[in-house]
Amino acid sequence: MPARITRRHMLRRTATGAAGLGLAGLTAPSLGALGANERIRAAVAGVNGQGSGHIDRLAGMKDVELAYIVDPDSRLFESRIDRAREKSQGRSVPKAVQDIRRVLDDKSIDVISIATPNHWHSLMTIWGCQAGKDVYVEKPMSHNIHEGRVAVQAARKYGRIVQHGTQSRSEGKWARAAALARSGKLGRLLISRGLCYKPGSGRTTRGDIGYAPVIRPPAELDFDLWAGPAKNLEYHENLVHYRWHYFWATGNGDLGNQGVHQMDIARWCIPGATLPASIIAFGGRIGHIDQGETASTHMAIMDFGQTQLIFETRGLPSPDYRGVTIGNILHFEAGDLVNGETFFPRGGDKPEPLPEVPVEMGPGRNHFENFIAAVRSRKVEDLNADVLEGHYSAALCHLCNMSIRLGKRVPFLPRTEAFGDNEAALDVYERTVEHLKTNGIDVEKQGYVLGRRLVMDKDAETIVDDAEANALLTRDYRKGFQVPDKIA
Repeated sequence: MPARITRRHMLRRTATGAAGLGLAGLTAPSLGALGANERIRAAVAGVNGQGSGHIDRLAGMKDVELAYIVDPDSRLFESRIDRAREKSQGRSVPKAVQDIRRVLDDKSIDVISIATPNHWHSLMTIWGCQAGKDVYVEKPMSHNIHEGRVAVQAARKYGRIVQHGTQSRSEGKWARAAALARSGKLGRLLISRGLCYKPGSGRTTRGDIGYAPVIRPPAELDFDLWAGPAKNLEYHENLVHYRWHYFWATGNGDLGNQGVHQMDIARWCIPGATLPASIIAFGGRIGHIDQGETASTHMAIMDFGQTQLIFETRGLPSPDYRGVTIGNILHFEAGDLVNGETFFPRGGDKPEPLPEVPVEMGPGRNHFENFIAAVRSRKVEDLNADVLEGHYSAALCHLCNMSIRLGKRVPFLPRTEAFGDNEAALDVYERTVEHLKTNGIDVEKQGYVLGRRLVMDKDAETIVDDAEANALLTRDYRKGFQVPDKIA
């Protein structure tokens, strides 16, 4: 049955802290709603990969002028300026600068759109809010849990519109899936499952990335700016560009790259879910002999009370699971909803129509249009993916990574007792073992990392009685690029 689309009226808010950031001279402009035809001046920061899409969207939108492109690597400038000119049919010919602070100083800029490496996402969002800019920030919202919370505080303190780049929030089928879960028409949601089976090949994406020596950065790259918040970072060609995803100082693995989209959907579909009561993960960088640090096989089981969130990341070639390689499956009492569209009743193999439910979505035909509409209206409730939603979903990815980073290498056999009699977790374990065997992994010799079980204090956003885990909630920042403890 088709979904009935209505506008969302519920606004989730969060408490703010008690200390400011203190960027001298930066003040927010008037918060009055922009007129429907008033030109919005925008900047895109980070233009190598995903940032190209930001250029396309913003430069191609009526009454939006792409005024700046920002990237520490000046080798990208000429082609991206040409791209903006083409997409805007000559309306936008942006200036190119290496330092985002030059844009923040320009009071004529209304919006910054962030597609930098992950370690810059929250800090640049905070700076943007302080400078009176509205922000579109790519996923994941943060590089660690603490800075995501501070970004939420900054958005609220300075009254800014901040959209998180989990575009599925602007897709009707996923909004309907979440509405069905809330409605109870399919019974209780037992398991909300996210899948990221995305193997790579070669050294350009998700395959073995090899080993790159530390060398002098190219003259065109301001590596000091590129490193930003990350301390003690030395240049090598597995960082710039893209493969920074696989190093803890700059990325969050494929779980925080592709996987955060499916993690966001999985959490969204659990009514009222924010952070789990507990989490345990297992896996590791299995089947890769290279310089990368993050897990490529990464399974996580999260306790949300009546519902488990199970997330499966596979970096080696894999068959689908119930027809899905990258997507979500919702296991209800009444049956399984596969990828938001196909419902199989419990015990049956033929799909049946879904019940009709009202679906709440903000204005705009896509995620960027939704953001710009909210910039004009000044209504946070118009956003489909407010910064707070981004914070919680990114935090789940960080918790999964924390569990693995604090885990211990153990043999696959005999089977771990860490999952007790949790049938769903044991199923994931057994299927993972078979998957690795199929890829030629000698599981008896290889072993894997059994992650530490983390118990959450959800209100404080800390780990109960675990100093090592709590140390990973934040990082030691470089001078001049610090994320503050909190914002008043």
